[in-house]
Amino acid sequence: MENENIEYNHMMNEEPYDVNDPKLLHDRIVARRLYTQLNNTDFEDEATKTKLVKQLFGSTGEHVTVRPSFKCDYGYNIHVGEQFFANFDCILLDTCDITIGKNALLAPHVKIYTASHPLNVKMRTSWIGTGKAVKIGDNCWIGGDAVIVPGVTLGNNVIVGAGAVVTKSFGDNVVIAGNPARMIHQLDAEGNIIG
Repeated sequence: MENENIEYNHMMNEEPYDVNDPKLLHDRIVARRLYTQLNNTDFEDEATKTKLVKQLFGSTGEHVTVRPSFKCDYGYNIHVGEQFFANFDCILLDTCDITIGKNALLAPHVKIYTASHPLNVKMRTSWIGTGKAVKIGDNCWIGGDAVIVPGVTLGNNVIVGAGAVVTKSFGDNVVIAGNPARMIHQLDAEGNIIG
């Protein structure tokens, strides 16, 4: 059954929405409570941490690891595959879906943003939000301090260099780096540099 909240539906459909809608405010508070618990759980208590990640995220594989201090907007728009690993201090702003395949490695300080704001100053200062989904394939490694902006799709077996700002989409089997990110190597299916 479709959610009856109009602003939630606008957000999920990548349409302008009211950031201060009561349901959305509530959902962000629920997410903050869960990730605060996650961030404050004893480092050796893997069972509790895994349980909290599974409560917070929309869907996961069986084995997921998220190190503190993790932050997100809603959590329920994050979908990760088997063997997902997020190192320290990652931020995933999931206004829209963030979908990440299996065997993903996020280095420290990775930021994935689906949230944005309109260019129109009146809309922006009225707290109207916008967003676009981010999709990342299987076997990807996102280097430390990399930023992935709204609307980006990355294929399978993509490596993103440390500090990269990814502003456009890339297909399978590439190493990308820089600001803005560009392809620096083509890879074969095994992950070896071609040429």
